[in-house]
Amino acid sequence: MSRYESQKRRDWNTFGQYLKNQTPAAVPLSHCTFNHVLDFLRYLDQFGKTKVHLPGCVFFGQPDPPAPCTCPLRQAWGSLDALIGRLRAAFEEHGGSPDQNPFATAPIRLYLREEYTKELVAGLSRNDTEKEHLLKVSSLQFQPQSPHKRNSNIVIKF
Repeated sequence: MSRYESQKRRDWNTFGQYLKNQTPAAVPLSHCTFNHVLDFLRYLDQFGKTKVHLPGCVFFGQPDPPAPCTCPLRQAWGSLDALIGRLRAAFEEHGGSPDQNPFATAPIRLYLREEYTKELVAGLSRNDTEKEHLLKVSSLQFQPQSPHKRNSNIVIKF
């Protein structure tokens, strides 16, 4: 079994255990929704090792802060993105329908995009190509534009 397959199995078992431990009652996988997936991702933050500075932090926006701060540790966006990819595949391998896959929903994609943006804005190091791409995409999607003029060449360099 490949490393990917082993990790996918561990992730699937961990998610299943998470659902079983829900109170007041366990949630069967057949009743799992994107809300359960979002709760699981937030639950995983307590085991994270990535410091994402909060907007009120004096180091917010600094890629290499000079001193420690009290901002919480979180799961890194890349780890969450990879996890969702493995769980999405595992769901379908375990008989789930692609159109009912709670890991493949728009709210999950939005959550991942928001986490990525939080890391970027908080000052986590990224290579310049990633920064340019994200800012180009973000500017096109989130800034109001005139329907008559579409500027697809907006790039902000750091």
